[in-house]
Amino acid sequence: MTNRYLTEQDKKEICSWKYENEYSIYTLPSYEEIKKLQTGFMNPEKENNYRAFLTDDQIVGYINLMEKETEVFIGIGVHPDCCGQGYGKKILDESIIISKELYPDKPLYLEVRTWNKRAIKCYQSAGFIIDGNAFERTTEIGKGIFFRMIKI
Repeated sequence: MTNRYLTEQDKKEICSWKYENEYSIYTLPSYEEIKKLQTGFMNPEKENNYRAFLTDDQIVGYINLMEKETEVFIGIGVHPDCCGQGYGKKILDESIIISKELYPDKPLYLEVRTWNKRAIKCYQSAGFIIDGNAFERTTEIGKGIFFRMIKI
């Protein structure tokens, strides 16, 4: 698996991903809409936080590594056709190495919706544990109940 900063083509492809059922909340708006709103990887101030992960020149997922004051937030997206096939763990394993290189003294954390058992299992397999109680948060895609998970 290789990784690189997101190209415009990567961004267009990610915006075309369509998730099914309860995961459909992770389907992004169109490329044009995100570009107009300048959110996420289309925010010029944050676009270098994002990396694409590829297998055989096909994008299988991406991450957002965002440095905070005392820790590093990681967000991950996996191509809908690649979910449940181990790509999430591979991406996380490589992302942990990237984070340690960029921010050697800062621990990693992420936030996951409590109903997303598939993601929680993936994160646990990469060494993350639930830290504290569930909490409510409103994100760009709506309100949800989340767990905070930390890399041990």
